[in-house]
Amino acid sequence: MDLEFNKNEDAMKLAVSEMKRRHGIISLGGGKKAIEKAREKGKMTPRERIQYLIDKDSTFTEIGAFTGYEMYAEHGGCPAGGTVAGLGYVCGRMCVIVANDNTVKAGAWFPITGKKNLRMQEIAMENHLPVIYIVDSAGVYLPMQDEIFPDKEHFGRIFRNNAQMSAQGITQIAAVMGSCVAGGAYLPIMSDETLMVEGNGSIFLAGPYLVKAAIGEDADQQALGGAKMHTEVSGIADYKFETEKECLDQVRRIIDKMGDQPRRGYDRVKPAAPTKDPNEIYGLVSVLNNKQYDVVDVIKCIVDRSEFDQFKEDYGKTIVCGYARIDGWAVGIVANQRKIVKSGKGEMQMGGVIYNDSADKAARFIMNCNQKKIPLVFLQDVTGFMVGSRSEQSGIIKDGAKLVNAVANSVVPKITIVIGNSYGAGNYAMCGKAYDPRFIYAWPNAKIAVMGGEQAAKTLLQIQVASLKAKGEVIDPEKEKAMLNEIMAKYDSQTSAYYAAARLWVDEIIDPGETRKVISEGINAANHAQEEREFKVGVFQV
Repeated sequence: MDLEFNKNEDAMKLAVSEMKRRHGIISLGGGKKAIEKAREKGKMTPRERIQYLIDKDSTFTEIGAFTGYEMYAEHGGCPAGGTVAGLGYVCGRMCVIVANDNTVKAGAWFPITGKKNLRMQEIAMENHLPVIYIVDSAGVYLPMQDEIFPDKEHFGRIFRNNAQMSAQGITQIAAVMGSCVAGGAYLPIMSDETLMVEGNGSIFLAGPYLVKAAIGEDADQQALGGAKMHTEVSGIADYKFETEKECLDQVRRIIDKMGDQPRRGYDRVKPAAPTKDPNEIYGLVSVLNNKQYDVVDVIKCIVDRSEFDQFKEDYGKTIVCGYARIDGWAVGIVANQRKIVKSGKGEMQMGGVIYNDSADKAARFIMNCNQKKIPLVFLQDVTGFMVGSRSEQSGIIKDGAKLVNAVANSVVPKITIVIGNSYGAGNYAMCGKAYDPRFIYAWPNAKIAVMGGEQAAKTLLQIQVASLKAKGEVIDPEKEKAMLNEIMAKYDSQTSAYYAAARLWVDEIIDPGETRKVISEGINAANHAQEEREFKVGVFQV
C-alpha cells in the first residue's frame, strides 16, 4: 500500500473511532443518574429493552442515533431525539422497533422526536414491516408545543399513520412500560394489541393534577389509567404483566404467531464474501474529500466475489454504473467517479462532476434496473453538474433533468450511501433524501451542502465585502482573511455528517466497513413491501 492509502486509512479509522465515541455518549440518554433513577422503578433503558426483545446474536440496524445531536442546547439537549429506533429481528421476522427514552425529559416529544417517529412509520409503511412501540413518554415537550403539535408533519400525524397502517394490514404492537399521556394515549389504543406493565405503565388523557384542576376530582395515576384498570375495567389494554421482561416475552409470542407475507421477489443467491480485502475500504477515500480515487475499488470491497459488471464502461466516465451482488442480493450500482478521467472525445473530465454523457448513461441504467426489477444502490461523492458555456450549450440542464426524472420516478428500492461530498443538484440526481431512498446512510467524512465550503465561503465573502465597501468601510487583507475563516468555520459545521444526521437528512452515520451489511438489510426490508406502482418517467426532453 502507498503512503496516501495509509494516511487515508489512519484518518478514516480515527473518524470512525470519534463517531463511536459520540455514539457512546448518546447511548446514555439523559445520563447515568437518570438511568439509575429509572432502574429503581424496575425499568430497563430503551436499548436494554430492545436487546432483550430481539433475537439473540441477530442484527439490529439502528436508525437516527444522531437525531437531535447538538440541538436544543437551551433545553438541555435531546439525545437520539429521545427515542431509540431501528430494524430488528423478533422470532426471525424483521420489525421496526421504536422505544421512547424516559431518561430524556421523561420521554417527552421534541420537534425532532416527531420527525424521527414519522420516519420510522414511513419505513414501516414503505416496506410493510410490523411495528413494535415500546412506550414510555410524558407526551409533547410543552415549552416547544407550537413546533410539534398542530401541523401536518407534527405529533398528530403519528396517529393518522397508526390508522393508515392498520388499514394496510401492517401489524402494530404497543408495550406500555411507562407514561402514555394526553394525545399520546391514542398510539397504543390505535395499535393492534396493547400490553402494559403494572405499576409503571399508565394510559390516560389527563393526569391527576389536570383532572383536579379541570373537574375537581381526586384520582391517582393507577385509578385513571393503570394496567389493572385498563385490563379489568375499561378493556382498553389486552395484557398486563408484573415485569418488563414478561411484557417483552409476550410481544415475542405475538410476533411469533404472525402469518407470512408474500415477498417482492428481488433476486438473491447464496452470499459470497468479496475477494478484495473489505478492510481496504478505509484507505481509499480521503476524510477531507479532496483526493482522487477509483470508486470501482470501493465497489469491489463491498460486492460478492468483488465482481462488478460495468454498464457503458467507456462512456460517461464520471458516473460508474453496473450490476453486482451484495450479500447475495442482485443490485444495480450508480456511483460518482472521483478520479480524473478522459472522455471518449479525448477531453479530461474532473472527478465528482456530472457531465452530459454521465447523466445520460445513469438515466438509461436506472430505467434498465426498473425494467428488470433490480434494487438500486447510489454511492454519492458528487460536487455537482458541470457548468460553463460549453456545458450549457450542450444541454446539461436537459440531461440533468433526464437523470433527475429517472431517479424521481424509479419504483425499485433505492439505497443511498454518501461516501464523500453531496453538493447541489448532484445530491438530487444521486438520490438524496428528497428523492425517497428507502434508506440513506453517510460515512463520517460525508459533507452535504448546496455547494462546496470554499466556493460558498468565497461567494458569501464577496457579498459581505461589497456591502461593507458600499458603506464606505475599508477592508484590509487581514480583515478579509478573518471574515473568510469565520464564514468557512460556520459553513463547514453545517455541512458535516453530524449536522445532517441530527436533522435526519440521513438515517444514520455508519462505519464504512458496515456498508455492505446496511445495504443488505435495506434490501431485505424492501423485499417485504407490497406491489409497487408501474414504472413511468413522464415527459422529458430527449
